[in-house]
Amino acid sequence: MSHSASLAVHEFRHRLGGGPANLWEEFMKKSVLAFGALALGVAFSAPAMAADVSACLITKTDTNPFFVKMKEGATAKAKELGVSLKSYAGKIDGDSESQVAAIESCIADGAKGILLTASDTKGIVSSVKKARDAGLLVIALDTPLEPADAADATFATDNLLAGKLIGQWAKETLGDKAKDAKVGFLDLTPSQPTVDVLRDQGFMIGFGIDPKNPNKIGDEDDKRIVGHDVTNGNEEGGRKAMENLLQKDPGINVIHTINEPAAVGAYQALKAVGMEKNVLIVSVDGGCPGVKSVKEGVIGATSQQYPLLMASLGIEAIKKFADSGEKPKPTEGKSFFDTGVSLVTDKPVSGVKSIDTKEGTDKCWG
Repeated sequence: MSHSASLAVHEFRHRLGGGPANLWEEFMKKSVLAFGALALGVAFSAPAMAADVSACLITKTDTNPFFVKMKEGATAKAKELGVSLKSYAGKIDGDSESQVAAIESCIADGAKGILLTASDTKGIVSSVKKARDAGLLVIALDTPLEPADAADATFATDNLLAGKLIGQWAKETLGDKAKDAKVGFLDLTPSQPTVDVLRDQGFMIGFGIDPKNPNKIGDEDDKRIVGHDVTNGNEEGGRKAMENLLQKDPGINVIHTINEPAAVGAYQALKAVGMEKNVLIVSVDGGCPGVKSVKEGVIGATSQQYPLLMASLGIEAIKKFADSGEKPKPTEGKSFFDTGVSLVTDKPVSGVKSIDTKEGTDKCWG
């Protein structure tokens, strides 16, 4: 690496201490987006030249814009730092077998580290342990493992806070009507990965629903809850899950969705029966299509997260670990490295900090 490039990297690392807002501003100045989504399996996305440090990125799918952008962030930073990167993805959200096989490949290839968004946050722990025992640094991106310390570190949105923000916004938007709301939850998968649980529980807390067991979805007894259904995090799943909940109670008027593709599917189902104006939809992600949906009124509000930043910082951490043996540290006062979250809506409410879709578009991805 040239002297000037070394100085740039040093400056970026030095300024990471300023918190999520400064992280985003600095990242946007220094990152270069590269390449798009690749097919299932393995794709070489680092420079063609040989590199001493190799890393793996393992995502849930390679079609969800969130993970596409995550790959772009990892690819760009790997190119910048001279790290050889291999990318893997499951066939669908919930495909843990492909992720386990990818970890095995990373170990066999002698990778220095793995960035992982786990589909089965409990089931994959034994494979993660095998990688760590082999000397690899394993960083969970976006989705904490169960237990969280099964990975060396977690770089993520505060998903509990992301859920709280949209829950608070929905409650304040409804006002007195919130006490008689009929709420549905469009979740991720039956295995209830941590990201799913955290967003659900956060929404409930923000909305004023007792979530009961903080580590489990579906044990609540608040009579305002119509039910839960799973979506696999995609539009078709969101449409079918919304149809199922409408059959349970056609008077449903609030929908929490695990992500924006599921939210769009829910809206399609509602529109098909002329109910799109009667139901308040909230979500999490903050991708450019999702922010556009907020602007168009499809989604009332969404919590924006920053996957490109997560992956970029993850590659930096693997390179630093390879060079010095030093492992990343969590954000002060938290058990993970917080990459920030912002509520995006064009209908702000008192007491809930938010940004509008113009600013959300400036910060969006996908």
